[in-house]
Amino acid sequence: MTATALLAVAGCGRRPSGEASLTQAPAADSGLAGRVVEPPRPNQDGQIRILLSHDMEGLSGQSDWRTFMASHPEHFKLGQQLLAADVNAVIEGLFAGGATAVDVFDQHGSGQPDSIPDLPPALLDRRAKQVFMSEAISADLAAKGNYDALVTVGEHGRTGSGGFAAHSVTLGTELFLNDIPITEVELKAYQWGQFGVPLIFSSGDDVLQRNLAGQPWIQYVVVKHATSASSADLRSVDSVHAEMRAKAKRAVERISGARVIRLTTPIRVTIGAVPPATLAGVRGFPGIDFHDQQVRFTVPTLGPEAFAPIISVISLAAEDGRAALLIERLRADGRARGLLESNEDAFFLRWMDYESGRWKPK
Repeated sequence: MTATALLAVAGCGRRPSGEASLTQAPAADSGLAGRVVEPPRPNQDGQIRILLSHDMEGLSGQSDWRTFMASHPEHFKLGQQLLAADVNAVIEGLFAGGATAVDVFDQHGSGQPDSIPDLPPALLDRRAKQVFMSEAISADLAAKGNYDALVTVGEHGRTGSGGFAAHSVTLGTELFLNDIPITEVELKAYQWGQFGVPLIFSSGDDVLQRNLAGQPWIQYVVVKHATSASSADLRSVDSVHAEMRAKAKRAVERISGARVIRLTTPIRVTIGAVPPATLAGVRGFPGIDFHDQQVRFTVPTLGPEAFAPIISVISLAAEDGRAALLIERLRADGRARGLLESNEDAFFLRWMDYESGRWKPK
């Protein structure tokens, strides 16, 4: 639903594509200006509760973008099966490593009209539970879940990274927090990190692995090697699932060696638009810091109140981009050009009808 560095520049310092070794981070580290790395909060009751958040663009066995688009139902059915297989392999490893509860949260959000989640409940490992919550993490939500660690599955690289279906929150936008370029995985890690919950495992393509290279405690599984935004060389699904089970198990066993990342506050937010998205429509608006297709503002935390303006600006960039593309296509279509040209009159007439009391918005 995803954009000059993290410890080093994120995307530099490549991790080998095979084993992702766990290295001991310092007890606390200010790292780059703008973020802090520290130990996870102590486990008080011996229970290990995991939140597994899944996307759909970074699945094993997947090189067709239609498999993560509900608007292509026949291909999407395959995507749902691939998603369930990846998630269940990770769940198996988490329980093998000592997890006592695993909650599964859908952060892909295809918006299917019948409200069926991207991962059909019938396909999910029965030991896990699907949860439905706001994407904006609050202190109450964090306390209710009482999670000991965060796990992400089916993820992708950030905007401009060259990864398969790479984007940051939505197509055509890039996100920086405290001047650090952010992947969606890191956004989730920072959201939960403010409540002491570490990210311990992730899976996706090789580009996302490089994006996350500054967090070596994450057990990472490369499911495919991106060759463009719309193509990838696939690994054997069986070998990917075997590695997922092993590394998910190891992630839980070594949870005390993981690290929490959180942002220093207040948080500087920069949202940029890249084609075909655009933020040109806000140029000149009073009170808006806009320059070179970027909007900048400050939020106190990554709580719900602060998350709302981030999503609003990102949505605006995407929707303005869609509108501009639609107008471009209509102008190029001889049959539709007349409709486009008459729209100005239609807008004027609608205004007069509203002013005259003959029309009201539905």
